[in-house]
Amino acid sequence: MSYFVGVDIGGTNVEMGILNELGEILIKKSIKTDSKKGAEDTFGRIWTAINSLITELGITKDDIKSIGMGIPGPVLNNSVVKIAANFSWGDNFPAKELMEKISGKPVKVGNDVKLIALGETLFGAGRGYKNSITIPIGTGIAAGIIINGAIVEGADGAAGEFGHVVVNKQGYKCGCGLTGCLETYCSATGIIREGKRRLAENKENALYRRINGSIDSLEARDIFDLAKAGDKFCMDIVDWFCEYMAEGIGMLLNILNPEIIIFSGGVARAGDILLDGVKKNLAKYALGMTMENLKFAFGELNEEAGIKGAAALVMNENK
Repeated sequence: MSYFVGVDIGGTNVEMGILNELGEILIKKSIKTDSKKGAEDTFGRIWTAINSLITELGITKDDIKSIGMGIPGPVLNNSVVKIAANFSWGDNFPAKELMEKISGKPVKVGNDVKLIALGETLFGAGRGYKNSITIPIGTGIAAGIIINGAIVEGADGAAGEFGHVVVNKQGYKCGCGLTGCLETYCSATGIIREGKRRLAENKENALYRRINGSIDSLEARDIFDLAKAGDKFCMDIVDWFCEYMAEGIGMLLNILNPEIIIFSGGVARAGDILLDGVKKNLAKYALGMTMENLKFAFGELNEEAGIKGAAALVMNENK
């Protein structure tokens, strides 16, 4: 039997696992990224950790067919990270070349969001669909686009940067340099900012009491939890959030006409209140024909999405 390795490199931690041919994670491990020590140090420790998993699983290095790696930022040709924004490794970072040199195994590298989408296509909520869009909502927001079963990469690996469509030219300044990006509204960061803004104006509400008046401690789940309980103050914030989300998704529907939209990430755990809010507003922004047969779902891979998505990049060649 052949085995595959999935590696999800984040700014703080690296999650990795060994999968069988069915896409099941047999064993996994987490280490600190510590990117400031240099890429060779990080990648060397990743390979050391993989070797410990190989030993623990009772297989050999020869049983590992290939390694898939997910990393934030646009990736060219499953090889070079054009902008390694979360790390100190410089732009045009040759991730594939370095990991192949260290491991002696075939390696493919992909953008983390795109790989989550691929993972959902092969192993999760996107199974059976050729045209899907997976939208992880967390600190930021992006879109992993699958068309005719293949990831849409774009000329420079930047396809799917859905969080940076401008929805309000007089809006908030975004970290990307633009003003009024969707990400400044439809993300955990965005809804927390809006909650804080409203709390500064109105402290006579259940949300203020829930956080004991500590506005700086506000989290997205505080808002969603109270909205689900019927609190009017928080329901209004969620409606605001969902209106912007519907606008962004409407753009995607009109351009790509997918079969299914899959929500994943921390904010997606809010569940049906998010989905219902988007559906309520979507007809304002999307052509009717794009919504006729459209399905919505929540991601099924959850905390294993990064590992399975990375492995899916190399396993997809055999599907």
